[in-house]
Amino acid sequence: MSLSAARPLDPWRWLGFPMLQCLGWTLLFGIPLRVFTLQLPEPVFCMVPAFAWAVIRPSIMAPFGVLLMGLILDIFWGSPIGLWALSLLTAYGVVLLCRNWMVGQSRPMMWAWFAAACAIASLAGFLFTRLDARSSPSLIAVFWQFLATILLYPFAHRLIDRFEDADVRFR
Repeated sequence: MSLSAARPLDPWRWLGFPMLQCLGWTLLFGIPLRVFTLQLPEPVFCMVPAFAWAVIRPSIMAPFGVLLMGLILDIFWGSPIGLWALSLLTAYGVVLLCRNWMVGQSRPMMWAWFAAACAIASLAGFLFTRLDARSSPSLIAVFWQFLATILLYPFAHRLIDRFEDADVRFR
């Protein structure tokens, strides 16, 4: 069986393992390491499964996974509880609504859809932070985080390729 072959949709395999991977990468990139006074980028790794799960198939468990990842991000980054959870769920919902338009698109077009989902999550996070703190976060920092996040699309593409044909109901 090749790497790109369809896998069964065991919840731990398509929900649990990607969630743990993203949280592990978040912890790794959250290490306060500086090289020549530059810090590691802080992409939102949890956007990868949030996007891929909405594209792969609608599921009752995926939104709870997105919620859990968002709450863990809130605790890890020290942001208000619910900020990242709501931002990721907003992007997940928009991708879920636009899912029929995305099916069968080319890789560059799916990357554009991923960038749009990242923009929605970033905008939601920006607005929620602005409402909570009553001041604007740095637009430059938001842009760099958005840019670092959209570069993660190949991982979302790999996750989609692994599981999009696994559910026989959609063949």
